[in-house]
Amino acid sequence: MVAVAAVLYALGIRRAARAGIVWPRRRTVLFFGLGLGSYAVIELGFLGTYSGGLRWAFVTRIALLLMVVPALVTLGKPLELLRAGLGPAGRERLDRVAHSRVFRILGNAMVATLVAAAVFCLFLTPLAGVLRTSPIIGEVIGVATLVVGLLLVVPLMVLTGFHTSTFLAIEFLLAFVELLVDSIPGILLRLNDAVVDGITTVAPGALWWPNPLHDQHLAGDFLWFIAEVADVPILIILLIRWNRRDRAEASSFDELSDAEHDALVQAHLRGEQPAR
Repeated sequence: MVAVAAVLYALGIRRAARAGIVWPRRRTVLFFGLGLGSYAVIELGFLGTYSGGLRWAFVTRIALLLMVVPALVTLGKPLELLRAGLGPAGRERLDRVAHSRVFRILGNAMVATLVAAAVFCLFLTPLAGVLRTSPIIGEVIGVATLVVGLLLVVPLMVLTGFHTSTFLAIEFLLAFVELLVDSIPGILLRLNDAVVDGITTVAPGALWWPNPLHDQHLAGDFLWFIAEVADVPILIILLIRWNRRDRAEASSFDELSDAEHDALVQAHLRGEQPAR
């Protein structure tokens, strides 16, 4: 996974260079260092190694792959690199995708919050035990979780000027409340005194491994912490989108003549919709 992503990004830089575009080194460093680097550390390090035996390692791994790693990957602007390396026809197709209804839905902060909450709720069911202890599913779920995270984060980062300021204000207020929802599964894991995934035996491992209930409580602690911290970047993105849209609308009003501005004000007072 890391090798394929690295090769594709390098090929994108090469195609952009052929098109006369010098790709910033800072974005390349961020993509390889923080993006692919964080994914490699999680999947090939402690969390990926002991995910099948330790609940808290499994929960922390999935939460990071869903909410943190995609945000770090997007720091390298892979979608912009793809656009830079495409021809006119390819850019037009990519722009159509970016303006599609599906892309707009995925770029809504409320959708990202609800999807994350739904994934975290699986940790409260016996299905979590099946996902955690199956070697094949354990490998597949690492890639699938990252893909889902990218499908939520990339549109959220790209869509900065497609909504009205009123819509963005409503989205921000609703997201501020709903972003607290994804911390509830962590709280429930921490406060529950019964092992919710049904696996009460301790897997063969080191002597320092916690008992199943304490392991579950640790998983709740880490999930709660990650969910709360990951809320901050989403709120920042919403603020940036709101600010950019506000500046774009202010610029469009500045271009109006005095007569056009007065006509727009009168139409607003009469409750008429302005012509688009």
